[in-house]
Amino acid sequence: MSGTETSTDSGKHDFVVVSNRLPVDRVVEPDGTASWTRSPGGLVTALEPVMRQKDGAWIGWGGQPDLEFDPFESDDIRVIPVALSAREIENYYEGFSNDTLWPLYHDVIAPPTYNREWWDCYVEVNQRFADAAAEASAPGAVVWVQDYQMQLVPKLLRLLRPDVTIGFFNHIPFPPYGIYSQLPWRTQIIEGLLGADVIGFQRVADASNFQRAVRRLKGYSTKGYQVEVPLVDQSPGVRVFGEIKRQGTFRTVVARPFPISIDAQSFEELARTPAIQERARQIREDLGNPSSIMLGVDRLDYTKGIGHRLKAFGELLAEGKLSAEDVTLVQVANPSRERVQAYMELRNEIELTVGRINGDYGTIAHVPISYQHHGFPREEMVALYLAADVMLVTALRDGMNLVAKEYVACRFDEDGVLVLSEFAGASDELKRALLINPHDIDGVKDAILRAVAMPKRERTARMRSMRKRVIEHDVSRWSDEFLKVLESRAHNGTSGHELA
Repeated sequence: MSGTETSTDSGKHDFVVVSNRLPVDRVVEPDGTASWTRSPGGLVTALEPVMRQKDGAWIGWGGQPDLEFDPFESDDIRVIPVALSAREIENYYEGFSNDTLWPLYHDVIAPPTYNREWWDCYVEVNQRFADAAAEASAPGAVVWVQDYQMQLVPKLLRLLRPDVTIGFFNHIPFPPYGIYSQLPWRTQIIEGLLGADVIGFQRVADASNFQRAVRRLKGYSTKGYQVEVPLVDQSPGVRVFGEIKRQGTFRTVVARPFPISIDAQSFEELARTPAIQERARQIREDLGNPSSIMLGVDRLDYTKGIGHRLKAFGELLAEGKLSAEDVTLVQVANPSRERVQAYMELRNEIELTVGRINGDYGTIAHVPISYQHHGFPREEMVALYLAADVMLVTALRDGMNLVAKEYVACRFDEDGVLVLSEFAGASDELKRALLINPHDIDGVKDAILRAVAMPKRERTARMRSMRKRVIEHDVSRWSDEFLKVLESRAHNGTSGHELA
């Protein structure tokens, strides 16, 4: 996806996506020429065909402060930038989204900060996105809102445009009520989400947690995957949640799991190319051809359990159950939110641990941990997946964890072992992985030793089963299933009973 910074004739769209970020990144060449290039990521891949087919528009922030541009076309998709000031990035994005909601929704692994100025800014920015969606939507359009940064948009949009059908997908976990209830603005968030016709979650538990919050805070009836929301008149002719065209005392909101996935075929195709396979061989050689290569690929985030993984690995080296000559751990830690204090502290802690382990157990020829604090292009990541005998996913809490699915998709050789946290959404689907509780360090150590020593026949059986799941349930199927349910709401009104 690419495009130039030229606007085209404004229009209304039958399908609109609203997310914090645009599906394109702005690139400025040395001569000052600016253009937009397609962002990596499964969401863009999944929705691109739908956007083209349905005359779609994508609303989002351009990734830089005070970046104001008129809407423009990028590969036949209408891109509608929403500008954010430096203050709004600090308060709405780095503040409320990532220092309040993110830790709260990830089981308070780090303490959330509750700041009223951040909340006020979150409301302001969500209103701006809702205004943009209302302006871009054709009569009766379908609008799909993405993720925790936009939780107020469904209600705000419904107030503006009661004719549109609204979906919302939460890419991160939704916490148990005992945790969620700490949020001072807990009711406002629930009311914001209930503006949608369909609310999607990664796991059954997330949908259940949300429904319990609805019952506790609003007293609404829930049955199966449905919530009965009363139609309430805010002022003459304006309904808070209902549409004029719909009749009855209640409208039904569907709140259910739709586990997200990846473009499995594209990963496998890359893995099968000779150049990538040669690069995988070169990686093993560069690491000294150890007997086993273990791989961790994470954003540098306290939810990912990187420290737990390093502790288990370090103890195995100390106990002599693994040696630096035989086993190498490659840890890719993509930089993340580096202006947030908790992330600065995490980076220092991880890098000190890596240095200590390498200093204690490394030799002239072999370093136990190859630590990479930067991202890699997709081709290099696929080569790493092919080179790795064991994939370690030790998340303390994760909505899904697509890295686990990427590893499986790349292993067309039906080899490799996935060690997977039961607190990652992927564990609901990849049941033939070695499932672990990352807080149980002894259990993690046992799983690592089992993975390293696993016979080929067992590795093949496990990987074959997981690959079948990932290939059959790819990101296109995810988007198709969500949109099928969402569009049926537009056709069937508030009944929703066929969706239970």
